[in-house]
Amino acid sequence: MPIKENIEYVKRLKAQAAQKSGRTGDDVLLVAVTKLHDVDEINEAIDCGITDIGENKVQEIMSKYDRVKPVRWHLIGHLQTNKVKYIIDKVSMIHSVDSLKLAEEIDKRAAQHGLTMDILIQVNSAMEESKFGITTEETGQMIQDILTRCPNVRIRGLMCIAPFEDNPEDAGIYFEEVKKLYDEYGRIDHPNLDFKYLSMGMSNDFEVAIEAGSNLIRVGTMIFGARDYSKKQGE
Repeated sequence: MPIKENIEYVKRLKAQAAQKSGRTGDDVLLVAVTKLHDVDEINEAIDCGITDIGENKVQEIMSKYDRVKPVRWHLIGHLQTNKVKYIIDKVSMIHSVDSLKLAEEIDKRAAQHGLTMDILIQVNSAMEESKFGITTEETGQMIQDILTRCPNVRIRGLMCIAPFEDNPEDAGIYFEEVKKLYDEYGRIDHPNLDFKYLSMGMSNDFEVAIEAGSNLIRVGTMIFGARDYSKKQGE
């Protein structure tokens, strides 16, 4: 199906899942994941109502940024500290903060630009070795350390990537665990903590994630189709 129809289909599924958890589709932000997709496809999606896009790689943001129509950019992949400086003034939020060292680098670069950067803390609730993120037990201390040491960083919530499951329902336990953390730590009273986003769910499992409480989903394949991994990063 064309991109427009794909977006409409995702939005219908999003609304249905949200309704099951007592919300509406408008309560869940759709971030279109544009990894390895070209600028024309991205601009078509924006023309069809996409307001937020997510990229995994810094080099892809850099190569596409000036050619993409006005949109909010999200860095959703693993971020190396030495690459923060390239995107600090380009993205609206960094989803994948998984260490105090990275948070401190974001804070440093944000200060240089006179801004406060919104971040999410990535939680690896399944403790998969192949994925980044802190453990559920480390979450509270990470939040406190960032609040203490990073005045130019604002924590907007949590992010997780559940294991790929043949039956998406099996991912629900991992989403529910992070939702509990979101509810617990979101009550902290601090000017640099304002929980608004629980970033959970991708093309394979976003309906389950929404039912578990997600209010931000990252969907690429269902919008743009399968990626061509023969393309070089940044093209």
